[in-house]
Amino acid sequence: MTHSFDDISAQLRRRHRKTRWLKGLSMGALGLAALFLVFFFTDMLIKGLPAFSQAQINVEVDYSEQASQLPMAAVSEDMRPLVSRGYLRLVPSRMRDNPELQGTTRSEWVLADSQVDQYLKGHHSKLSERDQALVDQLQAQGRAELRFNARFFTSGDSKMPELAGIASAAVGTMLTLLVTLAVAFPIGVMTAVYLEEFAPDNRVTQLIEININNLAAIPSILYGLLGLAIFINFFGVPRSSPLVGGLTLALMTLPVIIISTRTALRSVPDSIRHAGFGVGCSRWQVVRDHVLPLAMPGIMTGAIIGLAQAMGETAPLIIVGMVAFIPDISASFTEASTVMPAQIFTWSGEPERAFIEITSGGILVLLAILITMNTTAVVLRKRFERRW
Repeated sequence: MTHSFDDISAQLRRRHRKTRWLKGLSMGALGLAALFLVFFFTDMLIKGLPAFSQAQINVEVDYSEQASQLPMAAVSEDMRPLVSRGYLRLVPSRMRDNPELQGTTRSEWVLADSQVDQYLKGHHSKLSERDQALVDQLQAQGRAELRFNARFFTSGDSKMPELAGIASAAVGTMLTLLVTLAVAFPIGVMTAVYLEEFAPDNRVTQLIEININNLAAIPSILYGLLGLAIFINFFGVPRSSPLVGGLTLALMTLPVIIISTRTALRSVPDSIRHAGFGVGCSRWQVVRDHVLPLAMPGIMTGAIIGLAQAMGETAPLIIVGMVAFIPDISASFTEASTVMPAQIFTWSGEPERAFIEITSGGILVLLAILITMNTTAVVLRKRFERRW
């Protein structure tokens, strides 16, 4: 069948038109995704940056005998609604630790109540008109201001937003990831080495490979149920501890590490293996001394990405109880702890307005860590990757 020049030209124009339409659709999708990311980060920055500052006021603190019994008596009656109750509760313990404070009255910068903090930040607050006028007066006198909220990075959880911090959740996350890395990395790498370098190609290994690929795609909450059934109910691992959380996340991270390690091993040319065999090396010597060192950048990249994914998980850790209220920092693998995603989830359910910015601030910290981990993985891959 022959076609005229005009028919061929018309077909080409239709093809080019469809190509331009598809290209425009793809660019539109990319633009929409970029717009969503810009909106998301902008919203998080607007809501989260205020969490890194906290209102403080300068008041007269009376370390009297009455204050040791009734902490509210440490400040004047008109200042009590403006001072954080958490700060006042510490007055008796400060007097016990520092006996020279007893019987003195000092002018100190103290932590303000969350409503004062919201008022100074221009947000809606529940302060009465009298208290608002008093805060305005203190601000005009230089006795009320916003300062860097160091407590957010050094303290644990609290029901009072001005006292809430992310330190205990950060320590719990670090301990949990250490357990995850200690379990998932060696097991995942050794499994990948066996399947890729030693295992025969039969139905058993093919079935194992299929299951590994399927495990990488199942919902993470199922790993939480598995961790609850095996580690807590069967082995008796302490609930809510970094140990059970790390073991549960190790199950979830294993398929990612195995798949990425096998991909890294496949990237090593067979000529490296043949050269090792040619000089009399055993298969294990070839893998240990030649293949693994060359594949290590890809293995490390996959491990970091797997840990970053595990760090952002919440559902499996909620199942194993890592949503406990942890006001103090704990450095034990077996004591009750929480992690940053679970802590953020808990804060998001609090009714007070101040917890909104604390939640967003926690998200910013978590995003910064995740972006750093993923950037490190990319840098390591670019720095040590070899192209054959």
